[in-house]
Amino acid sequence: MQYRNTKRLTFSALLTTLALMLSYIEAIIPFNFGVPGIKLGLANLVVLIALYKLDARYAFTINALRIVLAGLLFTSPFAMLYSLAGGIFSLLVMWLLKKTDLFSIIGVSMAGGVAHNMAQLFVASILVENMRMFIYFPILVFSGIVTGIGIGICAYYVNERVRTDEIQ
Repeated sequence: MQYRNTKRLTFSALLTTLALMLSYIEAIIPFNFGVPGIKLGLANLVVLIALYKLDARYAFTINALRIVLAGLLFTSPFAMLYSLAGGIFSLLVMWLLKKTDLFSIIGVSMAGGVAHNMAQLFVASILVENMRMFIYFPILVFSGIVTGIGIGICAYYVNERVRTDEIQ
């Protein structure tokens, strides 16, 4: 039992490190395609793997650690606030959809991408006290769908190849 817990902790630390590295890559290479606020969400690949290979508690911890560390190291407190809102809400949506067993990992990822953008837009509209920011919503929904599908496809292939039978 102790050996399995140590393996889960080690696997979680590895995933957290990988998520932080992917956040750094996105911080230095903007993949926004000329549209502000759009990101690929590479670190969400790691969160999806944690959600499917471990459980929601581990995925939440990995995601929260990644967001706080990336916020302290690479971005600003406001960016950390936006990321926390998006990360928590998207993980909640992904966890609920995964629990239904009605959606593939690609569908779960796509919903997570849209939920992430919705939460960030909501926080931004509160901070600037202007609900007109939701005019930007269709662009963010489309980008969340596209990037969510891309990350979901990658997560599908990674999830198929990562063996975790010893840590379950």
